[in-house]
Amino acid sequence: MANIILLAVCLLAGIGLRKTGRFPANTPVALNGFIIHISLPALAILHIHNLKLDGSLVLTAAMAWLLFGLAWPIFHFSGRLLKLPPATVGALILVGGLGNTSFVGLPMIEAYYGKEFLGIGIIADQLGSFMVLSTLGILVATVYSSGDASPRLMLRKIMLFPPFQALLLALLLRPLPFPAWTITILEKLGATLTPLALVSVGFQLQFGGLRDVIKPLSAGLGYKLLLGPALIYLLYVVLLGSSGDITRVTIFEAAMAPMITAGIIAIDHELDPPLVGMLVGIGIPLSFISLYFWHLVLASTS
Repeated sequence: MANIILLAVCLLAGIGLRKTGRFPANTPVALNGFIIHISLPALAILHIHNLKLDGSLVLTAAMAWLLFGLAWPIFHFSGRLLKLPPATVGALILVGGLGNTSFVGLPMIEAYYGKEFLGIGIIADQLGSFMVLSTLGILVATVYSSGDASPRLMLRKIMLFPPFQALLLALLLRPLPFPAWTITILEKLGATLTPLALVSVGFQLQFGGLRDVIKPLSAGLGYKLLLGPALIYLLYVVLLGSSGDITRVTIFEAAMAPMITAGIIAIDHELDPPLVGMLVGIGIPLSFISLYFWHLVLASTS
């Protein structure tokens, strides 16, 4: 319960700091920079080191690829039927097809399932969401805009991303035991993720212009929060017969709100910025409600 309250307090703190002007407008840049360069790498090294690798984690890594792969044709063809402009379709695919599996996902996993499952969330984020964003996501942004992205640039982005580097380092260090002081340092650095991430999210929330984007907004959030994770549940649990904590946490990650970083890339490529702002700004607080019900559904999964 304390972790849920902490999420709400930090989110409201971020909103309040923006509205009162107590922090500069570029505050999220500094907070996100610390999270990307310090908090997430520390968690990757700490939790991947002791994570028990098995076949279930293949499904964890595949989850984001499947969600995005389904979102692309769904929004492409529905966009044609609704006569949506390419920029709007691109925004829906990019932002509606990728979940916030790190900044929101990891704190929510900690709140609902405990710190011991953060390693699963990191796998879903690093081998899933981030890899999809850096490859297919860049491709979508290019196809639906006038941007440009080469394979060399995409590979460079992946290899220079600090959490991805930490993930590789963690895998290399798995055979070696960590001394107690190293674990303490990594735990304390990783503990900064939850408050900083939610303050950053709250600081960036925007709610203006809702009426102009209500139809594509409903479609994007409907897929990201409901239809998408339901399809993953159908595939993993019903068709493949997968079960257990890894499967539950993986589907829980599939139900996360739209990815902030995907929104930034969409805006950089001029893919309907007002819609992107609404998908992120409304999707995150709304996901706090939908995730509670997804947790109830998954708790009944054997």
